[in-house]
Amino acid sequence: MSAITMGQGATWVIAALATGCVIVRPWRVPEALWAVLGAIGLVVLSLLPWRDAVRVVGSGADVYLFLGGMMLLAELARQQGVFDWLATRTVRLARGSAKRLFALVFTVGTLVTALLSNDATAVVLTPAVFAAARAAKAEPLPYLFICAFVANAASFVLPISNPANLVVFGSHMPALGSWLAQFALPSAMSIGATYVLLRVTQSAPLHQPIATEIQVPRLTRAGRWTTFGIGLSAAVLLAASACEFKLGLPTFLVAALTASVVLLEARQSPWSLLKEISWSVLPLVAGLFVLVEGLIRTGVIQDLSGSLTAAAASAPAATSWAAGSIVALSCNLMNNLPAGLITHSVLATDAPIPPSVTNALLIGVDLGPNLSVTGSLATILWLVAIRREGAHISAWRFLRVGTLVMVPALVLALAASISGYHDGR
Repeated sequence: MSAITMGQGATWVIAALATGCVIVRPWRVPEALWAVLGAIGLVVLSLLPWRDAVRVVGSGADVYLFLGGMMLLAELARQQGVFDWLATRTVRLARGSAKRLFALVFTVGTLVTALLSNDATAVVLTPAVFAAARAAKAEPLPYLFICAFVANAASFVLPISNPANLVVFGSHMPALGSWLAQFALPSAMSIGATYVLLRVTQSAPLHQPIATEIQVPRLTRAGRWTTFGIGLSAAVLLAASACEFKLGLPTFLVAALTASVVLLEARQSPWSLLKEISWSVLPLVAGLFVLVEGLIRTGVIQDLSGSLTAAAASAPAATSWAAGSIVALSCNLMNNLPAGLITHSVLATDAPIPPSVTNALLIGVDLGPNLSVTGSLATILWLVAIRREGAHISAWRFLRVGTLVMVPALVLALAASISGYHDGR
């Protein structure tokens, strides 16, 4: 075995072990530690020059800022009682019907994902939904599942609905009108199928009555400022997307400004806010960036690009189906952030890949993670959020639900996307 081949093999082994530990989380060691250890392993063994590792970590600044801003807004909303206020209002609207509450939560989750991103649904909405279930004296799991599944199912409604969209397309992001023409129908199929199938799998708890006499807490002035900040961040994200600006810095600046106003209004120290944020998500993302860079250097990108181009030239529809399905499965083996980075690298080779294949790849990256509990960064953030509330979901339980929900939704979304091009769009 040559030295180069040995280096490639070692890179793949380290990346596989690190990613596997992020997913399985052995000994309950935090996910971020495994990703960082894998990245360090590549550098220590000279499989990736340290300067390149530093460069790759730095290239993720926009993602770090975006996630940091969202987590800051979420914790601010939690501390200022926005979640409890929103939860009790939602329960009152349900009027004692668990099924109506399910529909309301799903609708809110879809809007939050579309307008604020799937990470916002995981970070911002999940605690509110848990509070709603607690206020309604209802079994929280069906409503928590909504937050996890709709975060991915609705994440290709708009370019801003998932940071993975920005990762996959990069500087070749379609204009908003073109995006809607390509993804409106697939998104509708994905969201509709996810609602129906999730409703069916969670039907038993939804037959139980829920509380109706709910006291709605008063929203303080600081809480109103927080709510305004969340709304402002949605408007800024839409404006930034329309103007083709990066989303991280605007998101973080709005969050920082909102936090400053709220803390001054409430006369609180920033430390009580900052210490409650799950900052470990940022080194997790950075470690995954480095691991993917190591894989790229093994030559896998050129091989994948060549194979995809050849297959698409001879059978574009079949290639679209295969590409979307394979990427969807891969997201659950390695997380959709590395899968999205690899997809971007394949598309960035300027190979003549048809739009139907490109769109199928994006749908796979966005929707595929609904199969497993660690398929996407949003679901990992969701896990962190529910653990803080004292809830626990086993990987096997999520997989059972994910298999029933994700697979039909993926088939319908891919069919809607591919048939549009096959019909000559």
